[in-house]
Amino acid sequence: MADCTHSFLLDTNILLAALIAPESLPVDVQTQLSAPSNRILYSAASLWEIAIKCSLGRETFNFRPEDIQQLALDTGFTELPILSNHCHRVANLPWHHRDPFDRLLVCQALAIPAYLLTTDAMLARYSDLVEVVRLG
Repeated sequence: MADCTHSFLLDTNILLAALIAPESLPVDVQTQLSAPSNRILYSAASLWEIAIKCSLGRETFNFRPEDIQQLALDTGFTELPILSNHCHRVANLPWHHRDPFDRLLVCQALAIPAYLLTTDAMLARYSDLVEVVRLG
């Protein structure tokens, strides 16, 4: 990752790690996320995914979408809405991955453009903009 100004889109796992347990992120990622010159984005799609997981009532997932959104905003992250052109790109995206949230995040990253930080190595097949992050 370069030191100049970049946009970074966080997948849901990276968003939660950045907000709840930033020490679990590699130091270089922590540095990029805290650099004032970088724009850090989270997608409304991630809040949608969190809402679905929350509605399932699993004891291992106790995050509420409104709490995560507020924490992200308080941290200085910028919400990225789901726009029509993001959805249009999904129609032409190869089927390397089946998860609809991840597919949309890839299309959003391509449209902006922004680096997509993800824990899912399968997404790296889509673009050099996809950066796989290993949580510690």
